[in-house]
Amino acid sequence: MPDISKQDRLRQLPGVDILLELAKQDHRFTDIPPSLVKKAVRTVIAQARTGILENRDTSTASQDLLSEALTHAGNAMAFNLVATINATGVVLHTNLGRALLCNDALDNITRVASGYSNLEFNIATGKRGIRYSAVEDLLCELTGAEAAMAVNNNAGAVLLCLDTLTANREVIVSRGELVEIGGSFRIPDVMAKSGSILREVGTTNRTHLKDYRAGITENTALLLKVHRSNYTIKGFTSSVLLDELVAIGRGKNIPVMEDLGSGTLVDLSRYGLGNEPTVSRAAASGADIVTFSGDKLLGGPQAGIILGSKALISRIKANPLTRALRIDKLTLAALEATLQLYRNEEKAVEEIPALRMLTLSFEVIANRAEKMVKALVPRIGTRADIACVDLSSRTGGGAFPELFLPSRCIAVTPKTISPARLEKAMRQNSPAIIGRIENQSFIIDPRTLQDGQEAIVCNALAAILNRE
Repeated sequence: MPDISKQDRLRQLPGVDILLELAKQDHRFTDIPPSLVKKAVRTVIAQARTGILENRDTSTASQDLLSEALTHAGNAMAFNLVATINATGVVLHTNLGRALLCNDALDNITRVASGYSNLEFNIATGKRGIRYSAVEDLLCELTGAEAAMAVNNNAGAVLLCLDTLTANREVIVSRGELVEIGGSFRIPDVMAKSGSILREVGTTNRTHLKDYRAGITENTALLLKVHRSNYTIKGFTSSVLLDELVAIGRGKNIPVMEDLGSGTLVDLSRYGLGNEPTVSRAAASGADIVTFSGDKLLGGPQAGIILGSKALISRIKANPLTRALRIDKLTLAALEATLQLYRNEEKAVEEIPALRMLTLSFEVIANRAEKMVKALVPRIGTRADIACVDLSSRTGGGAFPELFLPSRCIAVTPKTISPARLEKAMRQNSPAIIGRIENQSFIIDPRTLQDGQEAIVCNALAAILNRE
């Protein structure tokens, strides 16, 4: 296109003031803040100008540009954090927010958030209170620990404990437990930030009691055990049990800490879910400090829970870093309500979404999958092959890395588009539906679908395949 044509088209672009005046007269812009309208108008004019200069077929009509500005403004006003449907079969999916909150937790958040609360006020004495008291007694009751507190996440809990107990002194850890979890969170890095000095003992696959004993010096402040929650070592292996480590610590007057990572209050082996160590077992072993997450196997909000002796917990609470890592009132409300359910294990497994999904029977999942396939086949016709396939769900959240939960899934093999294109279309649906691709098919795992979501998934699949 000749340069003169470009200049003519550039002159046809309406000015910002003209589009702003049109927006004032358009009821669609009524609820959009004026500053956002102005920004959107300037953006679409700038994009149109760029399009003209690059010889693209760009409209210069005022109404077209106004509609584009409306779209821009609408997108800017939309929430970035949105609800999604998890059809992946990964129960504690870190990228999708990990554990879902139970109804009791949601109700308690609403009660606490909608008015003032006694977050740091002791109603009995009329004096300042401590926010940890909302969950401390409950945590001690459920785990057998002497004292407890909660901070914003387990990484923060580990950092706070190390900073309090080991600054400028040595912490002994087995080489096989120097883990890295999601987001490049590494135990050695956290230790370095806390000011503690890492002293590795043993080898990657084998660490013995004698290694810990040989590693202890006058500068040793802590014996740290880290649960390998997101990987396993097989074959020629050896590790030291927590109670054995505690015995060494007692003999040398050195505290012992265990980072459980996921942490569970229920013995999940009774439900066929593997032998994940329970928090109460760690506390009963005599460990001086135990830390674990709130939003993994516990099934609550993001939090880092610290249990231990009264003396050490008091020191940790007094650390100035505690304020920077402290838990907020909404998280406390959700955590307390979740913990209350654990007073009745049967009720906890039934009402805490993470536990309910993990313990779902194969028969229940298979029934869901078969109903969905039956509903989809007549709506999709020949546009895709749809069938039930027996695959596996995963726990996620770094827990049970080798556990594959039997599941019956829906495999959709589209004939008019690629599986990748179908996955993208489902992901861009409203609400976003997140599945997975396996064996050249788009897979939907009913294990992680919530009540009523089956119909949403079926409607989205049918609409996308028929449209494409």
